[in-house]
Amino acid sequence: MGILKSLPMDFVVTNALLVVTPLEAMAETSAADQYSFKKASKDRIICTHFKLCSVGASKIAGNEVIVDPRKQDLVSCLKNGKNFLRNQDPDKAFLEFKAALELSQTIKNPIEEKKAARGLGASSQRQGKYREAINYHSMVLSISEREGEDSGNTEAFGAIADCYTELGDLDQAATFYDRYISRLQAE
Repeated sequence: MGILKSLPMDFVVTNALLVVTPLEAMAETSAADQYSFKKASKDRIICTHFKLCSVGASKIAGNEVIVDPRKQDLVSCLKNGKNFLRNQDPDKAFLEFKAALELSQTIKNPIEEKKAARGLGASSQRQGKYREAINYHSMVLSISEREGEDSGNTEAFGAIADCYTELGDLDQAATFYDRYISRLQAE
């Protein structure tokens, strides 16, 4: 009984109810709970902050819960790619970002699509594939134009300029450095 005293009572009661109460009875408690139960009943059920969620769900930032497993895979690919870049493994990073790009396009998420394109550009750049990197960094600019949102463009201009410098095309590099500097000054 000493162990039970040390655990918060809410936690103990909630877990006891999950074990003892039939799931159908829990689903009948309210309309909101019924929706949560029906949504979760397709998979196994877990309890997160005393609400029923599908196993495919995960907590991201604040109260945002990802239910679509493709979104969870997308976020995972982006995180893995970033970690591989940090650990100086651009080949593995490229594969993760490539998978993230395909997922983001499939679920039509332009913000994550831009992150994936930026990661592909950085991975290609670190592999010395400067033309390929330019294409991916340019994709960031295209997505920004398409969506009317320009976050990440300053970095894309700088990265494209760096790639042209590495390729020895100093005229193109100068053009993109000028755009990079003008955006820095505007920020």
